[in-house]
Amino acid sequence: MKRRTLLQAAPALLGLPGLARAQAAYPSKPIRYIVPVSAGGGSDMVGRTVTERWGNLLKQSFIVDNQGGGGGVIASQATARAAPDGYTLLQGYVATHGTSPATRKLPYDAIKDFTPIGMIGGTPNVLVVNAALPVTNIKEFIDYLKKNPGKVSYGSAGAGSLTHLTMELFKQQVNSFMVHIPYRGIAPAFTDLIGGQTQAMFPGLAAAVPHIRSGRVRPLAVTGLQRHPQFKDVPTLDESGFKGFDAQQWYGVVGPAGMPAPIVKQLNDTLAAVLRAPDLREKLSVEAVEPIVMTPEQFGEFMRADIARWTKLARDRGIQLDS
Repeated sequence: MKRRTLLQAAPALLGLPGLARAQAAYPSKPIRYIVPVSAGGGSDMVGRTVTERWGNLLKQSFIVDNQGGGGGVIASQATARAAPDGYTLLQGYVATHGTSPATRKLPYDAIKDFTPIGMIGGTPNVLVVNAALPVTNIKEFIDYLKKNPGKVSYGSAGAGSLTHLTMELFKQQVNSFMVHIPYRGIAPAFTDLIGGQTQAMFPGLAAAVPHIRSGRVRPLAVTGLQRHPQFKDVPTLDESGFKGFDAQQWYGVVGPAGMPAPIVKQLNDTLAAVLRAPDLREKLSVEAVEPIVMTPEQFGEFMRADIARWTKLARDRGIQLDS
């Protein structure tokens, strides 16, 4: 009986050294790095900046594969269906693994279908208003909302986007009404905000920087618990009385579910080394992104918490999208 058991196990045992060698040799070929947006944008820049340095440490190249469309659904599905061998990774972000799972029925499970690798970093959202609006701080803005019920509208990059949900969170906390005007992207939303068709918005800081510096919009407060280095005179919502108010455009790396632990550790260790380099921090500052180092376990918990809080807000505010 024992002999038969050993014979039956022999093929599996013989395969173990080969598996160990394959993992030890990782990576032995280029790594496909899927970015769920078209080439040329801020998210694409983040991915290319990180993978260039990451590849140098791993002594293997990354092939950036831009798969825009569907709010990241196409890219997420492609990653979830790939072999979990470490040669297909996805630059997940707040939409693919945060707001979209909270507001839409998706053809993938944002947690179960992926292996967390690590966080890259994040940029806060900033409450901005049209420069002609007679307010200069949060208190004046809230007073203006209460004195002009139903007369203030806000734009967003689209229904269910972070810009939409962050403003809904703000509205919930101040118990005031604003009309939501969804756009197809942040650029047209800014065009109408600057033109006065809308009066307020809660974009990511990176998208708002040029308009703030030109004086065409006025920043009132940023999300997060610390003031941003580029705008040290703009208070946080937390210090403005909204304790714990947070929302950020974040970027991280995931792979298909079931990736081998040694490969996950190798990827996380080298990614962390990339993120700690001072020159990377300087490079990412162009997009107002602050590097954030997390273990795979910490990043997985971060995504679960992000989905949970946006799901609760969407339920509370009656936000459920068909697609």
